[in-house]
Amino acid sequence: MSFSVSVRAGIVVTGTEVLTGRVQDRNGPWLADQLLELGVELRHITLCGDRPADIEAQLRFLADEGVDLIITSGGLGPTADDMTVEVVARFCERELVLDDALEVKIGDIVTGLMTRFPGVDLDAVRAANRKQALVPAGAVVLDPVGTAPGVVVPGSPTVVVLPGPPRELQPMWDAAVTTDAVQAAIADRTPFEQQTVRMFGLPESGLADTLRAAESSVDGFEHLEITTCLRRGELEIVTRYEPRYAGVYTDLMTALRDRHPREIFSEDGALVDDQIAGLLEGRRIATAESCTGGLLAARLTERPGSSAYVVGGVVTYSDAAKVELLGVDPALIAQHGAVSEPVADAMARGALDRFGSDTAVAITGIAGPGGGTATKPVGTVCFSVALAEGAESSTVTRTMTMPGNRSDVRERSTTIAMHLLRRILVGGG
Repeated sequence: MSFSVSVRAGIVVTGTEVLTGRVQDRNGPWLADQLLELGVELRHITLCGDRPADIEAQLRFLADEGVDLIITSGGLGPTADDMTVEVVARFCERELVLDDALEVKIGDIVTGLMTRFPGVDLDAVRAANRKQALVPAGAVVLDPVGTAPGVVVPGSPTVVVLPGPPRELQPMWDAAVTTDAVQAAIADRTPFEQQTVRMFGLPESGLADTLRAAESSVDGFEHLEITTCLRRGELEIVTRYEPRYAGVYTDLMTALRDRHPREIFSEDGALVDDQIAGLLEGRRIATAESCTGGLLAARLTERPGSSAYVVGGVVTYSDAAKVELLGVDPALIAQHGAVSEPVADAMARGALDRFGSDTAVAITGIAGPGGGTATKPVGTVCFSVALAEGAESSTVTRTMTMPGNRSDVRERSTTIAMHLLRRILVGGG
């Protein structure tokens, strides 16, 4: 690849609870996306516990890497283990000073919060929070979103100190970016375009082969930074490039469409979940699930406004439940087995009838860990997507055998069901 990004950044995520995995880091990935949009190259994300020497070691490591901007998250609270500001001040060779106006502001916030806890010693609480008003001399103070303020310390590198809770960090980052210190640090950034393509039904090896071919056939391919990721059974292809190389990206997309016209389902980054939400507008959908235990229904209802089109769902593990709740013919189960395309189709039709819907999806399978046979091993799943009788009556039924553990099979099954649903709704079958 051929890139000349002139502004580089590093992120230090602090917190022993994050380091040990008790809390998942959401700030590092979110900040990475924000830097990408700004045209700033992220060199490293580091994690460390609430130990001053470790925090300072991460700061010095990033400085030695030559980054222009360091962002920290966490360690801004009133307790003894919250010491990020103190460490940053020492790293930047600045004295900690009390900001009187900030102390008053934090005190007012804390007083308001403490009204919900009668009997609390407000003087003791204010004393504990006084340390949050200590900031490096010459730093720009970022107003608290919760009780913890952030700071921006100008220099080489410039350091942005943000709180740990994402609901506080995210709006505070927006404020930090507008400061003169951060704008000066990122002034020489290179703007990039970023495009996301999503594919389904193609192995990673198939995409790798296509990209190798494109490397030879697409003039200027070296100016595209391409990353691929397998997520929920789908391939995500993210391409970054300088605006002047937009034509190269257009040629890459031509190559992808030529080789994988059916597998590409999104060229604008939209998730299949978002696409289906749009396709279901004006429709009514019901689900019938066995091995996925309601996960498909849960996925369909994740989007705001889903109650307008999701009318109900049934989870039926036993044969008796399939018969009683979905009207599946017992003879059909006896002849083909509960995990079979005929039964999946009957479950979908049963969901249509039970809920009076015009669209239904059924899943029946063996997710494991036991229960498989030589002809139907663990991972065998049957799907049926049905549209109600009428001018657009249609059914798509498939059987897939998937590797992995119970969780893998269940998650991949919901993804396959979503794509089968999408294809029938767009008329692709």
